[in-house]
Formats: sequence, structure tokens, C-alpha cells
Amino acid sequence: MNMYVTGETIKSLRSKLNLTQSQLAEKLNVSHKTVSKWETGVSHS
Repeated sequence: MNMYVTGETIKSLRSKLNLTQSQLAEKLNVSHKTVSKWETGVSHS
């Protein structure tokens, strides 16, 4: 099973949950900039 999650998947799931990047970031204890980087593929952290 491939455990790699693409930025599009993160964005899609976040949208389905009606969360902003900032709200998701707060839940994951990361910055909203980190979520943005994940979604755009700039960072894989």
C-alpha cells in the first residue's frame, strides 16, 4: 500500500471537511504555511 499523500489529496480532504488551511494547521500543530507547502508540493515535510 502506498502511504504517500499528494497535495491534491490533502486539499481535497481539507475542503470536504470545510476547513481552511489555518484551521487544519491548528489541528495538526503546524503553521498554515506548512499546509500550503504540502498542498502545492513545495515541501514534503
